[in-house]
Amino acid sequence: MYGYGYGYGMFYDPTYILVIIGVVLTLAASAKVNRTFAKYSKVRSMSGMTGAEAAQRILRSAGIYDVRIERISGNLTDHYDPKNKVLRLSDSVYHVTSVAAIGVAAHECGHAIQDQQNYAPLRIRASLVPVANIGSMLSWPIIILGVFLGAFDTLVPIGIILFSAAVAFQLVTLPVEFNASRRAVTVLDTTGVLGTEEIRYTKKVLSAAALTYVASAATAILQLLRLVILFGGKNRD
Repeated sequence: MYGYGYGYGMFYDPTYILVIIGVVLTLAASAKVNRTFAKYSKVRSMSGMTGAEAAQRILRSAGIYDVRIERISGNLTDHYDPKNKVLRLSDSVYHVTSVAAIGVAAHECGHAIQDQQNYAPLRIRASLVPVANIGSMLSWPIIILGVFLGAFDTLVPIGIILFSAAVAFQLVTLPVEFNASRRAVTVLDTTGVLGTEEIRYTKKVLSAAALTYVASAATAILQLLRLVILFGGKNRD
């Protein structure tokens, strides 16, 4: 009969500490970004511009005229859709005049500028999306099926490889997001949308948001490490 990992079972083993660490990192990062965004959402920009208006100015200043700006429901659900050339701003950003809202809008504009300039990491991330989606959906079902069938040499490695694709996506996301934030700060300064002190506040919002991407990547790596520890080798019981 085959066992796996270092002799402990799938449903209760010491590697759960890796899961716990991932959960703590994710919750801490989420709490940080929510607190920071809430704090600077109370600081109205001196320009009085809304997130949507700021995004419009930034895109025009970058010579981008083929990107639509749309409102999307939710809180901090903002994103740039490169396929359809749409910049979607959430309810907490679109009509809001705070420095936090403008900072988030500028960050998404950073992605639009990346797209316009064919920023390589953005292209790589886009190419990984289909594989990452498949990996996220199928990796665990395949691994679990492999465990029940005893297919440690076939299905389990396939599941781990698929999960690795999802981890790769998380890693590539980091430079894309960091670069978008740097672009946001630069463009807010050069366009005069925010003043010097306001930009300092915006940096805090964007830095907090960056922690969520770092936490997601770290959590994915920890999950992959756990899979390798559990199923990297098979032992005879």
